Amino acid sequence: MTKTVLAFDFGTYSIGCAVGQSITGTAQGLPAFKAQDGIPDWAQIEKVIQEWQPDVLVVGLPLNMDGTEQPLTQRAKKFANRLNGRFNLPVELQDERLTTVEAKAEIFSRGGYKALKKGKVDAISACLILESWFENQTGY
Repeated sequence: MTKTVLAFDFGTYSIGCAVGQSITGTAQGLPAFKAQDGIPDWAQIEKVIQEWQPDVLVVGLPLNMDGTEQPLTQRAKKFANRLNGRFNLPVELQDERLTTVEAKAEIFSRGGYKALKKGKVDAISACLILESWFENQTGY
């Protein structure tokens, strides 16, 4: 059974978003959501959820390289809880260590320094979060 999944790269000023299908295990970046101190325009997120009808939501969990939590970790968890509470969809957390670094390297290799626009980095980070989540799934 194919599942549609939306992934979020939580940030205090911008929240990256990507959509993917379990059958392909790949993700496509969507426009990032602006946020004010980590709070998005929930109506915009609702619109994307209505458009894509996801079965699962995935939120990147920012951790330090040694696996310990950082200040943003609790805020990402709170965002995940709010997604679950507002939209009544299952939400899973995915370790996102190095996704922003990987995203920047990917964009830079394609278009150089000028291509490193924040929204594009956030969207690719969300894609990497989603693709790593797919890689860790069994039974999907």
